Amino acid sequence: MNKTSMNRDSVAVVTGASQGIGRATAVRLARDFSVVVLTARKEDELKSTAAAVTEAGAEPLVCALDLREPQSAETLVRNTLERFGRIDALLNIAGAVPQIDLFEMTDAQWEDGLALKLHGARRLTIQAWDALKASNGSVVLISGSAALDPKPGFAAVAAVNAAIIALAKAFAEQGIKDGVQVNSVVPGAVMTGRRESFFQKWAPAHNLSFEEAVKKFPEEVGIARFGKPEEIADLMAYLVSPAAKWMTGTSVRMDGGEVKGI
Repeated sequence: MNKTSMNRDSVAVVTGASQGIGRATAVRLARDFSVVVLTARKEDELKSTAAAVTEAGAEPLVCALDLREPQSAETLVRNTLERFGRIDALLNIAGAVPQIDLFEMTDAQWEDGLALKLHGARRLTIQAWDALKASNGSVVLISGSAALDPKPGFAAVAAVNAAIIALAKAFAEQGIKDGVQVNSVVPGAVMTGRRESFFQKWAPAHNLSFEEAVKKFPEEVGIARFGKPEEIADLMAYLVSPAAKWMTGTSVRMDGGEVKGI
């Protein structure tokens, strides 16, 4: 799709845009949207994403915010509307949940896992809803395969990701009345910078090289390889494109066959 198939002044908002899937999605959307609004906590990393967005053909707007803070969603939406007057797509990608054993997690760790990925996405979607109604826009919320295959060490991850799928369904039901399309994406094991850092530490502790560890994990979960952030970004771009406009209330899994159930 090229920009002639979108409104030439179309605006996409991407959270978690400083790295990983969020960064890849922001750069991918620059091919389809005139403006890509970038938010995350680290301004320096956002500026790097902004340079890539500019190179890809869109105007970036950097908004360094912590979406765990309740007022941040209002600030982000207000800044976007004051500058551009519209929001056509909202992609809620921010949020890493700690992988801690169910019986060892503290209440504070549990609450922190909920604060950004679930509550941040909920507040931001609500704040942007009127603008999305006006543009007949699209929302995507990112979940994860742990929602469909919970394990004790991933209990918080699974709970938050399952809640994201349910939240997207609820928003989609309202969106049918209001003209807003809402879907969720369920990625499997994607090789992001965060995952790479994990394996750099995990491999020596298990007497493995980094390369051996990266090969071992996909074999253990029954997939051929890790996914790439750009592959998830392409799916995100499709879901907010005119080609997918009748698709709403759907949870789309992209995990290389990791989840074996139907």
